[in-house]
Amino acid sequence: MNVTRTQLVKIGNSRGVRIPKPLIDQAGLQSEVEIVVDRGRLVIRPLTRPRMNWEELFREMAANNDDRLLDAPARTTWDDKEWEW
Repeated sequence: MNVTRTQLVKIGNSRGVRIPKPLIDQAGLQSEVEIVVDRGRLVIRPLTRPRMNWEELFREMAANNDDRLLDAPARTTWDDKEWEW
């Protein structure tokens, strides 16, 4: 584990921490991060977004022929009476 010492920097009424570029690169941080308090420690981690990289993963599934339905489609009365094209 790399340990780096730094100081808090005053930013208005708040405080900031300068994070060295090598640590930013190692942690995979981008422009947005999540900060949580965990057992008295601040944890800064990359922001994860739901469905992140789905487009790439779907292309990979299609290339592997793994994008098929698992079950056969089943018609319902809703399909016959309610659905409009």
